[in-house]
This record gives sequence, structure tokens and C-alpha cells, in this order.
Amino acid sequence: MKLKRLLLRYYPPGIILEYVQGGELKTKSIDLLDLSPGTDVGTLVEEIRKAEPLITASRKEQVIHLILRLQEKLGQQEDHKFYLFKVLRAHILPLTNVAFNKSGSCFITGSYDRTCKIWDTASGEELRTLEGHRNVVYAIAFNNPYGDKIATGSFDKTCKLWSAETGKCYHTFRGHTAEIVCLSFNLQSTLIATGSMDTTAKLWDIQNGEEVVMLTGHSAEIIALSFNTTGDRIITGSFDHTVAVWDVGTGRKLHILIGHRAEISSAQFNWDCSLIVTGSMDKTCMLWNAVTGIRVATLTGHDDEVLDVCFDYTGQRIATSSADGSARVYNAETKKCIAKLEGHEGEISKICFNSQGSRILTASSDKTARLWDPHTGQCIQILEGHTDEIFSCAFNYKGDIIITGSKDNTCRIWR
Repeated sequence: MKLKRLLLRYYPPGIILEYVQGGELKTKSIDLLDLSPGTDVGTLVEEIRKAEPLITASRKEQVIHLILRLQEKLGQQEDHKFYLFKVLRAHILPLTNVAFNKSGSCFITGSYDRTCKIWDTASGEELRTLEGHRNVVYAIAFNNPYGDKIATGSFDKTCKLWSAETGKCYHTFRGHTAEIVCLSFNLQSTLIATGSMDTTAKLWDIQNGEEVVMLTGHSAEIIALSFNTTGDRIITGSFDHTVAVWDVGTGRKLHILIGHRAEISSAQFNWDCSLIVTGSMDKTCMLWNAVTGIRVATLTGHDDEVLDVCFDYTGQRIATSSADGSARVYNAETKKCIAKLEGHEGEISKICFNSQGSRILTASSDKTARLWDPHTGQCIQILEGHTDEIFSCAFNYKGDIIITGSKDNTCRIWR
């Protein structure tokens, strides 16, 4: 094995190693999820060198330099104020979803008008319309981090794969017997997973357009799914109150996470694939060991349905949003609530961290989106102007652009 070069990954903090093995170029990552501005770099580099034979003595100074750059980035203070940049009347009929590519240079919108549109973020111009579905386009995604492909899932029971560059449709995936309501690419961009009201999920091969495996076993609709980072596991959340963990390679069900007493609303892996978080209409959020399938905590405190849950990029904090109009932040290790985000006057359907973990964004039926400090729970900014419920919100990777989608049929770009 011969090390070719070292690359920085800012969020979550890490170093990517490019190396040659048997004539083939490969990559692996050293995750530095616990890195902070106060970490002793010398000690850390010695630990890395002991664990990773590719990091030889001659590379030591370079690794120190990279980690110092990561520390500098982590130490930068966030006081970015967002201003309304553009209002886009995206579709004639209601919007269903919005999503960024990784850099935030463009984003997509899905709609009841049966199309998906691609937009240029900088100009607010429509780049192209993806036409071909025969019913509502409900679930949409870019194959981030690449961003060269788009998947659309529709109430017409099909999923389509498109070129983000040309708008060409590569494949139409047929096989579900009811509406597709959730979808996801794996991080490796080799598979698309679709979840349907027909109680099944399917994995599709991006290259040849074939169905790879069908995941059966739920007794009600699948409304959430998520791959882990390494791409060898996928979870499905269902209205049958359970979440299932599946082996991607074989389609075998590894665990059923049983404990919630109502429909699942949201489910996600953390970055290092060790934990799963689930949110439910039973007003709780649960934390599970992803390897054993054992529940490690029940996070309580909300007075109404939990509508969304997410980890920060390092997997060290969990954010929950609820129909009770509040959001909460929990420490994933101690399982304690570390901040309550209070101020919205309606239910909060969406919550997300920026990549840096320094801000939380929430979208509410009170027609506003809000920015919060996750450490103190303080509301930093209210994004006002929509005239109806906001159901979707997202940061770009750098955290300097926000998009909001509303039932008022507009998308707003904030920067």
C-alpha cells in the first residue's frame, strides 16, 4: 500500500487518505468527530500514526497542518445573518418538496403538477423541467455529494432517475403497487432506495436500472428510509409503529426496532453508523444501538407528536421537532436535553443542523422558519414572508444559503 495524498473533510471533521493497493486507487477516511479547538494536536497525531500504518513519520507535519486547519474552521464564530434573496413561484400547483445539491449551486422542487424543476440558486432562474410522471412528484433527491443525478418518486408508483446536467431520464423504476413517498441515494451513488404505501421498499441499481432487492415485512406504509454512511445498512420507518434494519447486500432483515406506540415519522443513522434515532407520533424519540438493535434511550419532553428528528453531522447531538410547537436538542451520549427551542406558534414539521453544527433551522405551520443556537436554545433569526405553512427547509453544505418551501406555492432563497 502506498499513500498518494491526504485530503481535508471539514464536515464532519476528518482526513481522507488516497492510496494505491494492488495497482488500484482507493480511499479511506480517518474520522475526527471529537476534534475541538482545544484538542492537543501532537497527541492526536501520535494516536493516528499508531492506528494507521499509511501515516508514516514523513507525513507527520502534513497531518498536523491539516488538523490545525480543521481546528481553525471549527473555531470560527457563526454570526451570519440571512436576507431574502429571491421568491420563486415555482409551480402552478402545490409544492411537495425542495432539495439542494451539495454545494447549493442549484436546487430542485417537486410538485402536484407532476414535474420536478431544477433551479439555479445564484440567479433564481429555472434551468429545466423534468417531465414524464403521471401523478404528483412527491419525493426528490440529488445523489450528493456528486450532484450529477436526480431521483423523483411519484404517486404514479414509479421512480425516475435523471441527469442533473441535461434533464435526460436514464431509467424509470417500475414495481411498486402504490404511491412512492420516500427515497434516498446511498452515499456511494450506486443504489436508490424507494419506500411506498404498498408496505415495501425496493433497492434499484443506478447503472442498469434493475431492481436489486425488495424489502418486505412491514404491515403498513413505509414513510421514511435512510442508508448508513458506509452503505451496507438501510432503515425503513413505517406506520406499523416499527423501524426495520436491513442488510443492503442481501435484503435480509437484521433487526426490528419495536417500542414506539404510534406511527413512525422519521428515522436516521448517525455518521459513524453506531446509532439510529427514530421519531414517532407517540410524542417520543428513541435512540437505538445500530449494531444490536437494542434501544438505548427514550427521549421524552414533547407534549405532542414528534414530526422530525435528526443528528448533527458528527452524530453527537440529536434535534427533535414537534406538533407542540417546540424543538429540543439532546446530547447523544448523555441522552440529556441540552436546549429547548421555543417561540414558534404552530407545529414544526422540519428540523435540521447546518454542516458546522452551529445552527439549527426549523420550518413551521406558523408561516415562519427560524434559526437557533443549539447550545443555548436562543432564537437567532426569524425568516418571515411566507403567507402559508412552511413544510420544507434546508441549508447548503457551507451553511450560507437557506431554502424554504411553503404551501403558499413559493420557494424562498435566503443568503
